[in-house]
Amino acid sequence: YIYMIYNQDNSNLIIIEKKNEVYITIECDSGVQREISEFFTFYVPGYKFMPAFRNRMWDGKIRLFSQKTKEIYFGLYPYIKAFAEERGYNIVAGKDIDIDNKVDRDVVTKFSNSLGQKFEARDYQVDAIYHSLKFNRALLLSPTASGKSFIIYNLMRWAMKRIHHKSKTLVIVPTTSLVEQMYKDFRDYGYDVDENCHMIYSGKDKVTEKPIVISTWQSIYKFPAEWFDEFEIVFGDEVHLFKAKSLSTMMNKCRNAQYRYGMTGTLDGTETNKLVLEGLFGPTYKVTTTAKLQEVGALAELDISILLLRYHNDICHMMDGKTYQEEIDWIVTNDARNNFISKLAVDQKGNTLVMFQFV
Repeated sequence: YIYMIYNQDNSNLIIIEKKNEVYITIECDSGVQREISEFFTFYVPGYKFMPAFRNRMWDGKIRLFSQKTKEIYFGLYPYIKAFAEERGYNIVAGKDIDIDNKVDRDVVTKFSNSLGQKFEARDYQVDAIYHSLKFNRALLLSPTASGKSFIIYNLMRWAMKRIHHKSKTLVIVPTTSLVEQMYKDFRDYGYDVDENCHMIYSGKDKVTEKPIVISTWQSIYKFPAEWFDEFEIVFGDEVHLFKAKSLSTMMNKCRNAQYRYGMTGTLDGTETNKLVLEGLFGPTYKVTTTAKLQEVGALAELDISILLLRYHNDICHMMDGKTYQEEIDWIVTNDARNNFISKLAVDQKGNTLVMFQFV
């Protein structure tokens, strides 16, 4: 059927098929292909300073759609739909492209509160779990203290019970300490981690029969694609801290992982980075905000005071003709300034943390 309509009039038609859980393919007129390629092409931040650009070996751009292979990340499908609607193109999507599972939020709520933890799931956590289950993939934007590990735990347990009881889960984190923390969090929620979870980082065994693997990305990104084939569910925690190329390498190998969820407390504001993350995991979903967590008492409210230290005109004149670095060196080693900071810190009540930008 698709072949027939494609050959009737292909100038206004975009045909999308699923290649695997990483990529979809786009068949369309060559002119439309160029439009799509331009739409998904961006300069890399700081490209002008990179050796490959300065040596004229690279134009500084990332192209998320390949006109040669006609492939693009599965997670960018919503952007392709928006692209087509804006320009009046017709889309024909193949099987398993438009995912919208029938999930009952009340069932999700009951499930989230039946896993053995000593607290009830918050509404925004249930909403995030519900959204993620509905679309199989998402980039969850959620700040510190919002309970990201609990959301991961819920999605993992749901998948193992409701989707496929033999499905294996991969949880990828940026540091060794977060591997240990995730393992501990799962235990605190009442899960038998000794029986079900295996940690991978420096010195740990890379092979296990346990259904859940928690690992740093540095430990596994060079593994062969076959190692990743057994995972149907993949989580990336604090994905903004991953090296982009290593993250892409890993997620491209997860060709059987139809359930993929990225967690981050922040997106760095560059559209390229955001689109790569969404391509690998799925569209962004804002779980909650710091302000809302403060409103419900989950986070302490902030009281920010800025102290501006002004220097005598004689000192300012003395700095005339100095370079920026020479001025900075003088300021950060100035006894009067540093004594003021130390006395201010000592005078505070409770615990005090002093953070410096310069050593």
